[in-house]
Amino acid sequence: MPPHTTAVALRRFGLGPRPGDTKAIAGDPRGFVLVSLADPARALLLDQTLEPSHVTFEATRTAQKQQKMAQDAAKDAAQATPEAAPMVSADMAAQPPMAPMAKAATPVPGDKPGRIRREAMIEEAAARFELARTTPHAFLERLVMFWSNHFCVSITKGQVRGLAGAFEREAIRPHVLGGFGAMLKAVEQHPAMLIYLDQAQSIGPNSKAGSRRDRGLNENLAREILELHTIGVDGGYGQEDVTNLARILTGWGIGGLQQDDDGVGRFRFTPQRHEPGAWTVAGKSYEDRGVATGEACLADLARHPSTARHIARKFAVHFISDKPPPALVDKLERSFRETDGDLGQLAKALVTAPEAWSAPFAKVLPPYDFSVALARGLGIASPPGEMLRLAAALGQPLWQPPGPKGWPDADDSWLGPSPIRERLRIAEKASSLTGKSADPRELAADLFGEQLSEPTAQAVKRAETREQGMVLLVMSPEFQRR
Repeated sequence: MPPHTTAVALRRFGLGPRPGDTKAIAGDPRGFVLVSLADPARALLLDQTLEPSHVTFEATRTAQKQQKMAQDAAKDAAQATPEAAPMVSADMAAQPPMAPMAKAATPVPGDKPGRIRREAMIEEAAARFELARTTPHAFLERLVMFWSNHFCVSITKGQVRGLAGAFEREAIRPHVLGGFGAMLKAVEQHPAMLIYLDQAQSIGPNSKAGSRRDRGLNENLAREILELHTIGVDGGYGQEDVTNLARILTGWGIGGLQQDDDGVGRFRFTPQRHEPGAWTVAGKSYEDRGVATGEACLADLARHPSTARHIARKFAVHFISDKPPPALVDKLERSFRETDGDLGQLAKALVTAPEAWSAPFAKVLPPYDFSVALARGLGIASPPGEMLRLAAALGQPLWQPPGPKGWPDADDSWLGPSPIRERLRIAEKASSLTGKSADPRELAADLFGEQLSEPTAQAVKRAETREQGMVLLVMSPEFQRR
């Protein structure tokens, strides 16, 4: 039996229904989803309390300098004390001993770097979750989440902790319905990505800086651009392409890493670190034009036929199934190629494809999406931090993927005895947070409408307690799959 269109709109293309949503969109579910694509500004996170990434970067650098100055001063004072200490005279020795002096704490002016990063991350995460919990344009938020995972960074690398949220806000959200090429450039030149993949450490061996240092190319960013971000592991590139792209990208870094740098916390091209020469990547040769060479190469990779295929398949797997219909993948690939990577048109091609509305609900909600669905469906008003801890307990801490490939889309990544038990525990906790007057039978009918199956309806109805009914609702296939 094909899924009901209202359920597809709210679950496959959304973050789960809120009370009243199923009834409200019943007249035009497809139109409801397409409305989300009408205004790119809806994808922005316009919270004026959130700092730009370069501000957080500079605040952290200032705190590090102050901390080092305080530590150096304390060290100098400790070294000077024995030299300045007077010799003990016989008269002094005869005096009664003084009480031992309490050990003074080393003063650290300003804030600590770790705290600045942690607080920036918490504020960004809270704003992101609150938007996901309340937005009527959930398809846009799903698109942001998809592209943020495609171009992922991880807070496991210390400096990225304070920048990960701003990275998504600055490099992903403004382009989520724009051009893939523009997003690609914004992502690869963002400080969070340059730090995460060690690009700031890459120096051309034959550059001016390379001739004076025992350091050379770092291929991390170049490899992930080719393997993950653009043409894909089966896209037809080789190791020489990786090395040549790494050479082209030398000089790409961040202002503020050196003592006399300007543009602190922003993308900065340093010619002295750039490897000179002409190089070939993915079958195309590039003359050396400094930073423009790397930007031209990215633009060509964005238009590469293999990129269109790679993105189309990944898009279909994420939204439809682990084995998406080949005809749908072909349709998405054609849209990507014919529109020069217009991501708004790619999303529209997916929403208007019949296969997207007829495929059964096969995808298990990932932990973060599950926590959002809980907050939306059950009307939970707990602090975002608490809901994010639930996602972390299920194995998906925010902005902390297991590697540059991001979080997996395969269902078996989130299934198994232990994850299911943890979901049950969280469902029990969530049920206790709902209003005491909430009736799980009424809520199930409200959230799922005609998609509510007889087995789920009967299980909720026969529950011995209200809390048990809520748990059965949350653990039902209607809630757990999309």
